[in-house]
Amino acid sequence: MDPRVPEDLVELASECTPRRVILCLDLLERRLNGVTVIGEAIERRHNVSAVLRSAESFGVHRAHLVTNDFRPSVGAAKGAERWLELVFHETTAACFAALREQGFRVWIGDFGDDAVSPGEVPVDEPLALLFGSELAGVSAQARAEADGIVQVPMRGVTQSLNVSVAAALTLHTVCERRRLEPGAVGIVGEEHHRFLKRFLEREKSRRKSTESTWGR
Repeated sequence: MDPRVPEDLVELASECTPRRVILCLDLLERRLNGVTVIGEAIERRHNVSAVLRSAESFGVHRAHLVTNDFRPSVGAAKGAERWLELVFHETTAACFAALREQGFRVWIGDFGDDAVSPGEVPVDEPLALLFGSELAGVSAQARAEADGIVQVPMRGVTQSLNVSVAAALTLHTVCERRRLEPGAVGIVGEEHHRFLKRFLEREKSRRKSTESTWGR
C-alpha cells in the first residue's frame, strides 16, 4: 500500500486498484491551492462545463458555481467535474462571503478602463476568478464587490470572447504564475483526506459495478 494513504483509508484503498490510488495521490500533490474559479449564472451548460474542464486541466482543485441546478455537459466536461471539488451557492453574495472568510480576493472577467491582463493579476495571495453569463456578463453585485477586473488583451476587430475561451486563457496564465509562489502546490490536511476518501469510495463502487456486469 502506498505510504501516503492515511491509516483510516487503507482498508478502503485496498479495494481499489493500486494504479488508480496512486493516480489520485499524485494528482493531489500537483494540485494548486489558492486559486479557484467561479461560474456565475453561466446559462449555457456546455460553456460552464468547458470552464470546469479548463480549470481542472490547469491544476485548479475547487470550483464554485452560483446556481441551484447544474448538470455537466458530457462532451464539454469530459468528466473533469469528477476531479474537482464543486461548491454550490444560491447567490453571488453568499459565494463572495464564503470566499472572503477563507482569505480569497475575487477578480472578475469583464471589460473596464481599470482592467488588467492575466499576467498582471496578483498571485501572492489566494484568488478567485469569476466569469459571468454569456448574455449579461458578470452581475452588478460581483462588479461592486470585486477586488479587480481581468481582461484578455485583444488586438483584432473582434473585442469579445466566448466565456469558456476567456476563462481558459485567463486561468492558464494565472495558474502558471501562482504555481511559482512558495507553498502554492499540493493539497493537504482535511481537504486532501476528504477528496481522497470520496475518490476511493467512487472507485470501489465503480469496480464492483464492473465486476457485477462481467459476472452476468
